[in-house]
Amino acid sequence: MARIFGIEIPNEKRIEASLPFIYGIGRPTATKILEQAGIDPDIRTGQLSEEQLVKIAQAIQSNGIAIEGDLRRERQVSLKRLTSINCHRGIRHKRGLPVRGQRTRTNARTRKGKKKTVGVKK
Repeated sequence: MARIFGIEIPNEKRIEASLPFIYGIGRPTATKILEQAGIDPDIRTGQLSEEQLVKIAQAIQSNGIAIEGDLRRERQVSLKRLTSINCHRGIRHKRGLPVRGQRTRTNARTRKGKKKTVGVKK
């Protein structure tokens, strides 16, 4: 397995498809990185030389792309900020409800969890 910034990416896939295994890099970003590094996106990851891996790492750093731990930390800090100032989005995050205006009377099961029946008595 090839390693970029301490993250192992699969050898048998094309480099364009294996870069998105790094948290914070998607398909479009991967193509931009490979374009900037001057590497053919059809090459398998296992066939890359050390120089090419270094070029990819430099392209990621030069673009200022936040990846892995830094990105996770950044997102966590922004969520903590929202909850601490008690804004609408922060409150929804705190209560485990949908954040972006979806309906909750029906649906929203992914966010709310398993259904709890309330008030059914005979």
